[in-house]
Amino acid sequence: MPGMNRCPARVASLPQLGGLQLVCFTPQALPLNLQSLHGLLAAYGLLDCCSAETHHLPDRSLVVCRLRPEVQQAWAPGHDTLALHRHLPPLPEAPSSQAPHRLEQEALAALLASPVGHAFADTAALASHLRVRRHIAEAATRTALAFKTEAAERPEAWWRYDEAHGFVLHPGADLIEALVAATQPEATGRLYDFSCYRASEYVILLGIARELQAHNPALLAQLQRHTEHHAIRSGQFHEVFLVEYGGPPVPLPARYYVPGDRLWFRNPDERSSDVTGYEGSWVIYMGGGLFSNFWKREQPYTLEDKCIEIFHWRDGAHPAQQGELEMDESVVEALVARTRNDPDQTAAVLQRMLRPRDPKGVYAHGGCIDTTREYPRGLGPQPCELQLPPLPH
Repeated sequence: MPGMNRCPARVASLPQLGGLQLVCFTPQALPLNLQSLHGLLAAYGLLDCCSAETHHLPDRSLVVCRLRPEVQQAWAPGHDTLALHRHLPPLPEAPSSQAPHRLEQEALAALLASPVGHAFADTAALASHLRVRRHIAEAATRTALAFKTEAAERPEAWWRYDEAHGFVLHPGADLIEALVAATQPEATGRLYDFSCYRASEYVILLGIARELQAHNPALLAQLQRHTEHHAIRSGQFHEVFLVEYGGPPVPLPARYYVPGDRLWFRNPDERSSDVTGYEGSWVIYMGGGLFSNFWKREQPYTLEDKCIEIFHWRDGAHPAQQGELEMDESVVEALVARTRNDPDQTAAVLQRMLRPRDPKGVYAHGGCIDTTREYPRGLGPQPCELQLPPLPH
């Protein structure tokens, strides 16, 4: 699906300028965007913390808004957003129905601190983006699974398995209810078995569906019908629903994350990466310096926790009776605890693991950090970047 769902504002942006960018294709759009951006920043208590500049190009103008340099240095030095939540000002008072959310404020501040430009057509698209990120981060905090890497099951009241099309909804089953039932054990009283990669898709899809329910119900109805016939998953999920940012020529710093980002930590040890389920780890950044832990949701990861755990996978991998490698989690947990209690060992592990990962198929001197992140496409309705593909026959 090359070129599908390309956002005109993103194509016309200047990523190298960083920050938050509003792309104006007509002279009338510029003052309107400036005024509405002013109001949005004020609503989140960030107006006095950032500065905006306008770039006039032959066919468009760009409003580029970033944290002021002294604020950036105090809140997110080196684009490190993991402690950003500790510096944010109190949210302005507003009626409960209009009150901004703290996670949305953190996401907005992280966009303003970004080394790579995040482009939107207008502030309505930006506000939708912030809500979706909040929905994803909240869903990630509630998600809990059973860890059986080769199993695949869903609550049968909502889902059925089709050999050609994957897990699809029963006709008329509510998509949001079905996603909640599959990922949040309070809904059914049990945990379901599937991979962290598929779980990340469900968490993102739930965030998208919640935004569509409130602001684009026509597209939600299309998504509902599509999911009754075919599961959009894996590579197609990425192409249809997600935007990837960072990477060459502007790799993201190891400590730059926005609430609602999906990312991959790679296992840089060739031997243990052959154990099914331990090639790496897909997670959601939930804000507040914490990453999702779908297996033990009450114990979310810090960046350091995740790096140290993945480092010790090499020690937990051992031959099973059939000769294939399997992972002994008790060994991993013991060594993680030992490393955590030794500052020198912790520093040595992090010095290795916080490096950018090696390319696919290479196991050399890289760490576990990917240089890209992913987030959902714009949901509109005007403009709407998300376009569902035709159903397969």
